[in-house]
Amino acid sequence: MQATRFSVGIDVSKSKLDLALRLNGKVRNKVITNNDAGFKSLLEWLEEHVPGGAAAAHVCVEATGSYHEAVALFLCDHSVLVSVINPFVIKRYAESRLQRNKTDRADARVIAQFCEQEVPAAFVPPSKSVRSLQALVLRLQTLEVMEHAERNRLDVAHDVVKPSVQTVLDSLTEAIADVRRQISDTIDKDPDLKNRSDLLDTIPGLGERSIPQLLAFIGRPERFESGKALAAFAGLCPSIKESGSSVRRRGAISAFGSHSLKRCLYFPAMVAGRYNPVIQPFWRRLMAQGKPGKVVVVACMHKLLCLVYAVLKSGRPFDPALSRA
Repeated sequence: MQATRFSVGIDVSKSKLDLALRLNGKVRNKVITNNDAGFKSLLEWLEEHVPGGAAAAHVCVEATGSYHEAVALFLCDHSVLVSVINPFVIKRYAESRLQRNKTDRADARVIAQFCEQEVPAAFVPPSKSVRSLQALVLRLQTLEVMEHAERNRLDVAHDVVKPSVQTVLDSLTEAIADVRRQISDTIDKDPDLKNRSDLLDTIPGLGERSIPQLLAFIGRPERFESGKALAAFAGLCPSIKESGSSVRRRGAISAFGSHSLKRCLYFPAMVAGRYNPVIQPFWRRLMAQGKPGKVVVVACMHKLLCLVYAVLKSGRPFDPALSRA
């Protein structure tokens, strides 16, 4: 028999966390800071107010940018059941209950109620190596954006400031090289990451830039039931809107999902369209049908991601004969 769990909703913002604990139809609220000190007070609060302590709580956290990650990982590390929920799901749930108030306190209550009624799946935290890889990949992206901006400034800068811009550029170039070395070391020193990296390297279209990003943003493939589930997570499934005879809108790529995965697949999909023996005929077939270029690229991104999932899940190198649709 499954032990009773008490639902806790957390509405996340950059500086604070609004908590709502449901106990026998009543709600207890609290506000804490979104930092290590606040996380410790959260754990103490759960131990004090949840019957059975923190181990009897089911905490639902609304995914808000990167602001939810630290508290979710902290709770997982302390053996608390955690679910991370897409804000769009919570928004639709609130609308279905005719929720009118839009405050952090009210949102936390809605999340707690959703948690109690829907009992969402548990969040599976990434390993420490994957966490490090995620941080390094995101840092590399930030540095590359900064470098691109400085190179643009150098082209139009006044002669008197060009030395200053060049100094910053040299520093950024060195920092980028250092982060890339750390990414390589992080993958090489973890046997699981190294094995998955070698598997992805067998897929034409993927390379030294895209593979670390895929490893960081996908995590362990086992958390997805299928390639289509992974594509939905990335937001690469088209949305179709039809109703009766009057509403028949053209399908479009979802506005939701992992934007990081979408970004890291765009150029690899274009390369795969030329050199991947599975993606290339698919690309040509869509082009022959008169599909717009962007539609073709997105469709190939979807197919490439499904190939990534198949290779990672099977643990076998890419084989065109097994991958043709």
